[in-house]
Amino acid sequence: MARTTDILKRMKDDDIQWVDLQFVDGHGALQHITVHAREIDADSFTEGVGKLDGSSIRGFKMIYESDMRLVPDADTYNLIPWEERTARFICDIKEGGAGETFDRDARFVAQKAEDAIKSAGYTSAHIGPELEFFIFDSVTADMSLPARGMGFAIDSREAAWNSYGQNYPINYKQGYYPAPPQDTLQPLRAQICNVLENNFAIQVEAHHHEVATAGQCEINIRHDTLKTMADKVVTYKYVVKNICSANGVIATFMPKPIFGDNGSGMHTHISIWKNDKNVFFDASDKYAEISQVCRYFMGGLVEHGPALGAFTNPTTNSYKRLVPGYEAPAYLVWSKSNRSAAIRIPRYFSASEKATRIEYRSPDPSCNPYLSFSALIAAGLDGIKKKSDPGKPVDEDIFELSRQKRKELGIKELCGSLEESIEALASDNNFLKGMFGSGLLDSYMELKLEEHKQESTRPSPWEFYTYLNC
Repeated sequence: MARTTDILKRMKDDDIQWVDLQFVDGHGALQHITVHAREIDADSFTEGVGKLDGSSIRGFKMIYESDMRLVPDADTYNLIPWEERTARFICDIKEGGAGETFDRDARFVAQKAEDAIKSAGYTSAHIGPELEFFIFDSVTADMSLPARGMGFAIDSREAAWNSYGQNYPINYKQGYYPAPPQDTLQPLRAQICNVLENNFAIQVEAHHHEVATAGQCEINIRHDTLKTMADKVVTYKYVVKNICSANGVIATFMPKPIFGDNGSGMHTHISIWKNDKNVFFDASDKYAEISQVCRYFMGGLVEHGPALGAFTNPTTNSYKRLVPGYEAPAYLVWSKSNRSAAIRIPRYFSASEKATRIEYRSPDPSCNPYLSFSALIAAGLDGIKKKSDPGKPVDEDIFELSRQKRKELGIKELCGSLEESIEALASDNNFLKGMFGSGLLDSYMELKLEEHKQESTRPSPWEFYTYLNC
């Protein structure tokens, strides 16, 4: 109640007139409704605001059970700098009527994941995602008459295929760390970082141009606990898109918008803590100073990796980035400092309890962060419980290994399509029980299989190029 009273006072002191109530749908896309500030009182933070038709939100409810409530989380209060006298809250979802917690609410899943961490005897998980994204000058996509033809076009002042005569184009795969003026997006990234820091209290560690041509960027934010970090990822994408829109450009977090160059990943760093002790750290380990608990956690990721892809790589476009041996790490092995493995132990420093963590490299930023982070933790905790063996580390460029050599080493691959990942999830989801309800899993799989169906039934330009003369 004290927190609620404090927030209501802050709203009055900030002269707030409008309140944006935000939440994510079944895919993880941000949704919102804006209400007058007088509609928010102390009861709103416990009982919720009755303003949600769940049947109109993907993955939520049927039309005959659609009345739902939005419950603002007081800890997510922020002023929206590009809107006048407007604040926002991220909300939990409650059912209408008696007001039970909505078990398909992704934020509720994240809370149950945090509860599971504590039930396993630990204090918290620290999650640190690295979101990559593109900033384009313009994007057009024509789907108006699919039977007649479809296509898209990307324009960027930095693109290798484009030059305005007053710029320095970035060649394919040569966009990592160029200085201005070749890096044309330095001022815009700085503006985004200032808003994240000053208006949304998200600590930014660094920002830079990424590997790909045509405006690929990365902004690194400081790690945090699971649900809070998922809130921050949702906010991060919200801020990036709005600041870019205000500057007349468009940001996208789709995993693979450009053929022939790097896609956008979301490498996710994880460590488990008990009080002030990092249980992944063991100074006596000669290979990477990691504990047996850390190895078991990685064993869970290796075992459940194919099913995890349904959450960490949840779009048909994800698998155009996740091609074994081509670009993204699709091999379910671990190693220190090896960026061709799906699981990496970063080694910038040695004998550092504070810095010891694993880096799971296959996720991409199209995911629902609440579900993705929760699924990763569920798999890791299952590995600890079952003492799963992650296998021996592979300290070679796995991309360069022959198929036979990979077979000899017992290297498994992630799934090659969204459909395969959903099929893997359908047969391997016991490790998620206690966090993910059956209703959520069934609804999620149905949504994703429909995406696969829609993409797979449409001819592509490449197919015309290749098969027209069959």
